[in-house]
Amino acid sequence: MKLSLGFSPCPNDTFIFDAMIHQKIDTEDLQFEVVMEDVEQLNQSAFSGNLDITKLSYHAFAYVQDKYALLQSGSALGNNCGPLLIAKKHLSENEIKNARIAIPGKYTTANFLLSLAYPENNKKVEMLFSEIEYALLNDEVDAGLIIHENRFTYTSKGLIKIIDLGEFWESTTQLPIPLGGIAIKRSIPSIIQQKVDRVLKRSVQFALKKPDQTLDFVSRFAQEMDPKVMLQHIDLYVNDFTVELGKAGKSAVEKLFEIAYKKGIIPSKSQKLFISKF
Repeated sequence: MKLSLGFSPCPNDTFIFDAMIHQKIDTEDLQFEVVMEDVEQLNQSAFSGNLDITKLSYHAFAYVQDKYALLQSGSALGNNCGPLLIAKKHLSENEIKNARIAIPGKYTTANFLLSLAYPENNKKVEMLFSEIEYALLNDEVDAGLIIHENRFTYTSKGLIKIIDLGEFWESTTQLPIPLGGIAIKRSIPSIIQQKVDRVLKRSVQFALKKPDQTLDFVSRFAQEMDPKVMLQHIDLYVNDFTVELGKAGKSAVEKLFEIAYKKGIIPSKSQKLFISKF
């Protein structure tokens, strides 16, 4: 059986999906047709239901939970890995409320966290995450919300951190920060959903156990990235929660949706979020 699979070219995604798409593990007769896009493009694709399986922001998932259910493997979730609000100079609380802030997409979890921390700000400018630092340096915006590998590069460009929104979340909830997850169409039979989850878990475990057999594929899509930054990126976003969310990971995801609904950030209460394990 062949299923369409969307994920980003970021190192943490290529790292965890390499083994399953290249048949380095037992895929239980599943094959995958890969679509690589930026995370906000994947979010938009999910709204249209274009892909059988897709990486997406947890924020975006709230809007497509009627079409998709979450797998229990593959998540980007953890501690000290949240998005950062940066600028060229220190900004006061009042200045942040009125600042032009570059964001990596309306439906990213990063923007959701920014909305929690600074609900008054209504001057957001959407752009690709890779363009945010340059927009700041060119004074096109007053502040920028960065994700992915940019958290390792912004200081080298003379930019400073205003707030770590991951720390904001963790101090508020005492839970790890859920950034992105892997969702599968609810219309796909449960037995296949479970099979995909097993295969993905196997793929993550393979990558963690034998990273040297995965890094060639990762490097192919990170050609302009410093190898040290590439490895830091993987270390930050691939962890035990990526293997399987577990109780703490599920609690963090459920808490995110609970807060988002209460604050009117998402349109409806969450239904059953995760695929059945049995």
